[in-house]
Amino acid sequence: MGIADEQIRVSKTVKRKIEQNRREGESYNDVLERLLAEENAGDFYDGFGRWSDEEADRVRERRQQAKEKRKRRMRERAEDAS
Repeated sequence: MGIADEQIRVSKTVKRKIEQNRREGESYNDVLERLLAEENAGDFYDGFGRWSDEEADRVRERRQQAKEKRKRRMRERAEDAS
């Protein structure tokens, strides 16, 4: 790590949180870079496209079958109640 280019002021609470997340050998800058990278790593769209087309088709089919089964049960219950 090089010499700091700039200084920033943080509250005691923020400094304490940084220290709690600090790993052995990490500078404050290292901690902040890691935490900021982790924060951006959980993007909502990251998980899309992970299933193969076959797996996605199987899931769609099972969902459709479950939907039809629910509708069938609802009709049967409605008929039983009549």
